Amino acid sequence: MADILDISREKMNKTIEFLKEEMGTLRAGRANPKLLDRVQVESWGSLSPINQIANISAPEPRMLVISPWDPKMIGPIEKAIQQSDIGINPTNDGKVIRLVVPELTSERRKELTKVLAKMGEDCKVQLRNIRRDSMVTIKKLEKNNEYTEDDVKSDEVALQKILDKLSAETDKLLADKEKEILSL
Repeated sequence: MADILDISREKMNKTIEFLKEEMGTLRAGRANPKLLDRVQVESWGSLSPINQIANISAPEPRMLVISPWDPKMIGPIEKAIQQSDIGINPTNDGKVIRLVVPELTSERRKELTKVLAKMGEDCKVQLRNIRRDSMVTIKKLEKNNEYTEDDVKSDEVALQKILDKLSAETDKLLADKEKEILSL
């Protein structure tokens, strides 16, 4: 039915959104506040993302400036960045923390394109799994005589069209990001 298609489309769109978020965390030689999205800071007894305890801006193409709302948080933020996997050493002047994003080496660019390709393949696998799960649900409905054979065929075609469209969108996102990584 249409609700199965709508649910599948919604799940697939969420998968694409997740891919976009993941791609945003890749360090592509350009300063992007999303680089710090996964960095958690010990604050007031719990872990918080940096963007919840500080303002992050990119005043220059290769620099991020982190301005904590509470000046006492500079030390914990700096420590969290050093312990993270982003590979950038922070510097602070007592008021703000600066991160200078280094130029990417050709070797690092190739590594990033491999990571990007894996993200893309994982996304496509998720999309296919959603389609498969929806088809299983449709087949069960057919067994229970809630679906006709024609409904099954039309929904199968519709699901494939949704998958093809979103796979093409995934390919375009990956190609754009790869171009960005290789051209910096």
